[in-house]
Amino acid sequence: MLDIGEELHSWAEEGRDFAVATVVAVGGSAPRGPGAALAVDSEGTVIGSVSGGCVEGAVYDLCQQALADGGTVLERFGYSDEDAFAVGLTCGGIIDILVTPVRATAPARTVFRSALSAAARGEPTAFARVVRGPAELLGQALLVRPDGSHEGGLGGHPELDRTAAAQARAMLESGSTGTIELSASEAMWGSPRTESGGGSHCPGGITLLVESNVPPPRMIVFGAIDFASALVRVGKFLGYHVTVCDARPVFATRARFPDADDIVVDWPHRYLRGTTTDSRTVLCVLTHDAKFDVPLLTEALRMPVAFVGAMGSRRTHTDRERRLREVGLTERELARLSSPIGLDLGARTPEETALSIAAEIVAARRGGTGVPLTGSEAPIHREPIHGDGEGSERGAGVAA
Repeated sequence: MLDIGEELHSWAEEGRDFAVATVVAVGGSAPRGPGAALAVDSEGTVIGSVSGGCVEGAVYDLCQQALADGGTVLERFGYSDEDAFAVGLTCGGIIDILVTPVRATAPARTVFRSALSAAARGEPTAFARVVRGPAELLGQALLVRPDGSHEGGLGGHPELDRTAAAQARAMLESGSTGTIELSASEAMWGSPRTESGGGSHCPGGITLLVESNVPPPRMIVFGAIDFASALVRVGKFLGYHVTVCDARPVFATRARFPDADDIVVDWPHRYLRGTTTDSRTVLCVLTHDAKFDVPLLTEALRMPVAFVGAMGSRRTHTDRERRLREVGLTERELARLSSPIGLDLGARTPEETALSIAAEIVAARRGGTGVPLTGSEAPIHREPIHGDGEGSERGAGVAA
């Protein structure tokens, strides 16, 4: 749902009634992952997507029904000869979709509005909803913040809220979106638990969908060259917060990089050493100048970032590796370097080269092979890599 958080926030602020359909789980080949959402307001306006077009018509009808009767439902769409023509899910996958009405007068409106407001402001939060369990809990929501505080609730059961908040906070810390299972003993509420029992519980446990809203991942482009300008545009398209860094002030200018979020004039290795990075950060070294590359890559290849790539010819790459070995990098550290950066697309122009680089970054993130799908037996849609921010794709792009 948070992937369309900004639009839904506008609807909530305008006082609209709407129903939101959210992908809870997928199996087999499915184009959208958990957290992807489609919403319909009382006027029939629709935003978002849950399947890239396969089942949108059927989901639209479910949303209108939810607005009419106020009921939350969990629906499964799967492929068969009969329903392929009914809903168009011909890809062979299975999609579980939770449809929740969010009326202006509904008690849950407050927590939904808080979640959408936080998403619109880019605040890190986790939004947890019951997607399987007792009928009275289905769709109940909890908004969890990084400090563990929470808003909303799962049916008025404080102990269950605390358990769910702790699990959701762990998902938020890793930037993950997906489902978590609470066992029968964990999904207990009512009177406090004791060694001899006590409290009420759900025999089958409950399942929560947790959507993490985290800041967009960073792409740092080192080297203010024409290829960098094209890569900045592609990086922004993919949802990255893009920084350009170069030690030469005449090249690192806003006029040359109007699409960059940040432009930094500093020695690359010094900037990298002092800036904030995480496991989603990608580093693209386009300087192909040893006095910049060697100290920069010495820092980069020892940091827990998602991707490190460097531009240059194969001769430049061989010389670069030799220099990096001389300053003490190990073979294991060197193995993390993607050089020459990019997939083999036969690229020549800056735009083609940027596409090549972006393609390698996406393949590295999603576990792709980079080979043509034609004639390949590899699955088209893979399981999300834990911690990649999937479902917060509004922030990640390739990323979420």
